[in-house]
Amino acid sequence: MNISFIGGGNMARAIIGGLKNNGFNMASITVIDPDAQKRAQLATEFHVQTSNIYIENSNTDAIVLAVKPQQLQEVCTQLSPKISTQLVISIAAGIRSQDISRWLGNYQAIVRVMPNTPAQIQAGVSALYAKPSVSLTQREQATTILAAAGLTLWLDDEAKMDAVTAISGSGPAYVFYFIEALTDAAINLGLTPEEARLLALQTFTGASLLASHSTEDVKTLRAQVTSKGGTTEQGILALEAANIKAAMMSAAKAAANKSRALGDDLAGAGNLGASNAG
Repeated sequence: MNISFIGGGNMARAIIGGLKNNGFNMASITVIDPDAQKRAQLATEFHVQTSNIYIENSNTDAIVLAVKPQQLQEVCTQLSPKISTQLVISIAAGIRSQDISRWLGNYQAIVRVMPNTPAQIQAGVSALYAKPSVSLTQREQATTILAAAGLTLWLDDEAKMDAVTAISGSGPAYVFYFIEALTDAAINLGLTPEEARLLALQTFTGASLLASHSTEDVKTLRAQVTSKGGTTEQGILALEAANIKAAMMSAAKAAANKSRALGDDLAGAGNLGASNAG
């Protein structure tokens, strides 16, 4: 499989790094980016081919759109006359496949993906949605590319992407926030910053690994740690008094609403641009 990445930012680098670790042929990857320094770094680190423009190439099997959401319409407009049968994979947050299709001249071989930042260490999770016309072979190609960055999950309904964005897309920031809070609490209780960081990080890492390996659900695991009348119970009661669970639900809802609004705004801007052009 020959892959072209349009955009050589952090997520593209994460996926390319994962493909390299999986033994993928780096000579089969081309990265298109206007930044000459970034192209040079990618070529040196990964031994991929680089270019400042996408050149029509019948040997390209998959094109990964790894640009910011606000740049996607312009990129698609430029790409539209240069594609024919290639699979197009978009990792731009919030942008719906119907709008990508429209910007590509009603192109249909599109897979939309929501990855997350742990992909940088191949520990991410990516949700994928394919338009109905995407072939089984193309779905397998998309899985191969995104599995290089971690786990993959195929969705049967694109509407779920806003929820995915709120949970796994934004989720690492929530986790970092709680690690930061637990670290600060440890320092406040008299531990050194180094001791606090080690204990907070390993607690989150260990608890996550235990949850992922256990046959019990997380509610049961929490109950097993929370002895009646014990120290953990007092901590949990304090969290409940502060309504932390409701706050988390509110945070996820706010992120999902923002994802939906971003899609609406950029889709509207695209429609306006098409109308003005006419």
